[in-house]
Formats: sequence, C-alpha cells, structure tokens
Amino acid sequence: MENKMTVYFDNAATTKVCKEAADIMMEVMTTSYGNPSSTHHLGREAKKHLTNAREAVSKALGCNASEVYFTSGGTEADNWAIFSGAKLMRHKGRHIITTASEHDAILKPCQQLENQGWDVTYLMPDEKGCVSVEQVAEALRPDTALISIMLVNNETGAINPIHDIAMLLKRQRSEAVFHTDAVQAFCKIPFTPKELGVDLCTVSSHKIHGPKGAGALYIKDSLRLPPNTFGGGQEKGWRPGTEAMPAICGFGKAAEIARNALRNEPGMFINIRDYMVTRLAELVPETVFIGGGAPHILSISLPGYKSEVLMNFLDRDGICISKSSACKKGARSHVLEAMGLSPKVIDGAIRISFSRFTTADEVDYFVEKLAFAVKRLIKV
Repeated sequence: MENKMTVYFDNAATTKVCKEAADIMMEVMTTSYGNPSSTHHLGREAKKHLTNAREAVSKALGCNASEVYFTSGGTEADNWAIFSGAKLMRHKGRHIITTASEHDAILKPCQQLENQGWDVTYLMPDEKGCVSVEQVAEALRPDTALISIMLVNNETGAINPIHDIAMLLKRQRSEAVFHTDAVQAFCKIPFTPKELGVDLCTVSSHKIHGPKGAGALYIKDSLRLPPNTFGGGQEKGWRPGTEAMPAICGFGKAAEIARNALRNEPGMFINIRDYMVTRLAELVPETVFIGGGAPHILSISLPGYKSEVLMNFLDRDGICISKSSACKKGARSHVLEAMGLSPKVIDGAIRISFSRFTTADEVDYFVEKLAFAVKRLIKV
C-alpha cells in the first residue's frame, strides 16, 4: 500500500510556526513574562523583547522601528488604516478608491464608510487580477481622501503596480493617504514601504511562520494616524492595550528568519512554482492557470469539476488546499468574479500556496493525486 503523505499547500491561509518562533514564545511565556510597561526587572526584560521584535519586523519591512505598530493581526491593521485614514483626511473629502478584489478586511470597512455617507470607487481587476495606473488616474478626484490597494492578491497572487500608482499620486499632487495590504507580499517578494511610496502598509505574522494573533501596521513617520481604539499608552497611545508578548515576539523572530531566507535564496518560491506548473502541464493538461505574479501563490482551475469535490478528494490523500480565501466559506469568489471569469472556471478553481519548506516530492505527490482525481471524478 502506498504511503500517504501530508502535503500542506494552504500557506496563504496560514503557516506552520517555525521552531525558532515557538522557542522565543515559550521563553516569553515562562521566563520573561513581565508586562513591558512595568518598571521592575521582569518588566524591563519584557520591554527589551518587545523592542527586539519591533526592530526585527522593521528590518524585514525596511523601515524605521518607530514606524511599526503592533496589532492583533492583518484584519485589525486594515481596519485601523481604513477607518482612521478616512477620519484623518475627512477635511480633504469623502471619496475612497479601492479595488473589487481586496480582502474582506478592506471591503467591509469601506462598505461601513459608504453607509456613513462616503463615496467609494471599486476598481475592477483585469483578467490577470491586476488594476492599472490608468484606472486609478481616471478614478482620482480632488476630494479623494484615501486609497487602499493590495500589493499581492491573496487568491490569485496578482501583483498590483503600487509604486507606479504612488508616482501618479505624486505627479497629480494628490494629498490622499495611500495604504496597501501587503499581508501576502511580506517576506515573499522584495519590497519596502518607502520604495512603494505608501503611507500605510499592513503585514501579518501567521503568513510567515509566526503565530496567529499578531500583525503590524506600518505608519509613515510623518503621518499622525488617529487611534481606532482607546485605552492606555501602549504603541504611543495609538494602539492601546497590554501587548500580546508571546505572539509579538514570535512574529519578530519569524520576520527575522523569513527576511534572511528571502535574501539568501530569492528564487526559492519561483523554482517550486515553476516545477509545479511544468508537472501540471504534463499530467493534468486541462489545467487553467489564473492570474499569477507572486511566486508563492498558484491559482488554477479545472473547469467542469467542483473545487469542493476536488478538495475533499485530495484531503483523503493528506493534501491540504483551498478553493479561495480561507476566510470566506461557501460563497463564490468575489475576486474571480471581479476578474470576469466564467462560472465554470470559478467553480473549478483551487488555490495552491507554497512555503519555504515545500519540496519537489510534495509537488509530485500532489500532481499525481490530482491527475488521479480528475480521472475518477465525473464532470458536472
């Protein structure tokens, strides 16, 4: 009997916590467990850990440590950027530009602001999943206060031209605050907020082999973003509440390791993705490739098959994949719909996402099992 492997190709949903991050978390929970706001020796020790974590994340982002503000994750950071960015710029106008393919952590806050009288323009992505500078230029208005466009799409891996959009805003002398959700880009493709030209940038821990429960919002030093929650003086009073030290320290260690891995082996995701594409073309020639750009996410479709059925079939062989965002269950992908894909392609779409630990053997196993599933299952 063939040995069943466990193959985890759902790294865009979450990642396994690396040992180094788990080790520092255990240390902070059991030894350096003080409150970093306390002045006794355990408090000072905890504060040092907090400082180290902030510096590690800032180095991975290529920004100043003073520009990194810890949150509970990407969703909170996105909400903070949207609601407080709008609040900060409401004197300028009440118009927001975003895309129809954003994560719900952006779309839902924008919809809330619409209910409060804001005007939101949703740019439609092209067939590759990207929006263009020209679309932003056409949508830009004198009363545009906030722009939020993700760097890498979480379902397709499409990379938006954030730098070029920032240059457009500079040429047009727009005062709009520019935010990008870089959760799926952080430590996966090279970038810095300064190079992109953004004012705000969201990143998350659990996408880079850190723990869940920690994220960060990059806030450009010159920007005075209002808080979205109120309480104590943590994070300069901009994001109050006792810091979740185990999660934050795990985040810092994961960021340090992921940054070094990307620098030392920049082609690691590209090589494994290209191998996957080659093997799919050989064994599953009916595969339709969707969008693309970021090397760690591969969105494919098998038109005529249901993604849920494929996922369940492969799960029996130990293979973990998603049909779209793991945060959204039961609904047809709004991202793929916005791209104008046919219902048959959307219904047969699955997302494969790699980690730096993915092996060629895992790719071979997955493709062989997928080819077997396609032969066994009946088209609808």
